[in-house]
Amino acid sequence: MLLAAPILLPLATAILCFLLRRYRFHRILSQLSALALVVLGIVILLKAIEGPVTAQMGGWAAPFGITLAGDVLSGIMVTITGIAAFTALTYATVEVDTATEQLGFHALAQSMVGGVCGAFLTGDLFNLYVWFEVMLISSFGLLVIGGGRAQIDGAVKYVALNLVGTLAFLSGVGLLYGTAGTLNMADLGVKLAGRMDETAVLGAAGLLMFAFAAKAALFPVFFWLPASYHTPAFATSALFSALLTKVGVYALLRVFTLVFEVDNPVVSGALIGAAAITIALGALGAAAQDDIRRVFSFHIVSQIGVMTLGLALATPLALAGAVFYFLHHIPAMMGMFLLGGIVARETGSERLDRIGGLWSAGPWLGVLFLIPMLSLIGIPPLSGFWAKFFMIRASFEDGAFLLGGLILVASLLTFLYLGRVFVAAFWQPYPGPAEEAPAATAPPLQLLLPVMVLAGVTLAISFQAGTLFDLAALSATQLGDSAPYVSQVLRQQP
Repeated sequence: MLLAAPILLPLATAILCFLLRRYRFHRILSQLSALALVVLGIVILLKAIEGPVTAQMGGWAAPFGITLAGDVLSGIMVTITGIAAFTALTYATVEVDTATEQLGFHALAQSMVGGVCGAFLTGDLFNLYVWFEVMLISSFGLLVIGGGRAQIDGAVKYVALNLVGTLAFLSGVGLLYGTAGTLNMADLGVKLAGRMDETAVLGAAGLLMFAFAAKAALFPVFFWLPASYHTPAFATSALFSALLTKVGVYALLRVFTLVFEVDNPVVSGALIGAAAITIALGALGAAAQDDIRRVFSFHIVSQIGVMTLGLALATPLALAGAVFYFLHHIPAMMGMFLLGGIVARETGSERLDRIGGLWSAGPWLGVLFLIPMLSLIGIPPLSGFWAKFFMIRASFEDGAFLLGGLILVASLLTFLYLGRVFVAAFWQPYPGPAEEAPAATAPPLQLLLPVMVLAGVTLAISFQAGTLFDLAALSATQLGDSAPYVSQVLRQQP
């Protein structure tokens, strides 16, 4: 039941939120569920350090039954999901009004969290598809709930491209099943070993790569993200930034280390090309924006490219660097989105030319903004410096000097466009009438607490980088050597 609990808990919470009509209970249930998820993720992580943990659902042995499997990477991602859900839903207690809660905000958020955890813990491709669809439906609901034309427009773009990815996913799954007669990922890894040159296998790999790239917002299917992330509530944008694209990158890491051979020239070449172009376009796109969340959205695209590069290089250091990048980027990026919401609340706008004056109103808010911002830029000794150091070193050690240089150039652009947001919000004078300028009063605690928690997590990762990198390296070892995972799954009895 341990592996099923992170899936069942948020789904049960979602059902309760649908049934209960006292909406203040939705907030309490959602926050408690998220905290419990953090505990479950830590327990799975501690067990997985000793080796992969597996379970069979439905009374059928692998590869015929529904397999759940947890390793160090799964434990890390479930834990981060709990932290992300807690902070975003705490922030939402102030930002999301009762009318939106009545439409099912908390139930949809919990359903999405359940789908995310299902994707992190499933052991077969068909159920990965199922959990992707749970995520898609729930996130679409969160995009449109209580919204106007802008939200509908963003949601349509989001769903349209994701449905194309879904069709590619199903086509790849069908091709794999016809080729190997199984969809259990461990079993597929055994049956497809040494067969990457077969047309059907390579075709399935291409279809799944496209599908996961669409979920991750990787070139050439990334434009749905900056078209949609700026439209919902800031709490929703923050939750999306933490989870949705990361599930796509997780799926790439899992499937292209366990099922397919990532060192195949076609696969590695496609991943390197997509990652490099994504880094460049995301950084350039962010530099061209004049809206806070559009800047942040394009920044996410750029960083997804860096994470994918770890898989493309596929060395132990590169894989460990990609996992560490997960650890660093999720809390820092969430903090930026939530702080962006406070900036918009205090100044009345998200446009960079309509905000300002916040440093004189509350310099402590500027300090909170600087922590994730400097980390995302890569200023030592913050977590972003170590994450980028590991990835650049992995690139240089593999002889990919241009890729390492690209990460450095993207970091310089990050300094420019995030610095521009900081200057606009905190240093430049408020451009509107003096009586409308930000007041020197603290925002509600429910808005500040999540930001402080995420800043604390970022600082903790920064000053425990060695310990956490060791954990990331263990995760990379498990990804690189799938034999223990395969053995545990295929001998597991219901």
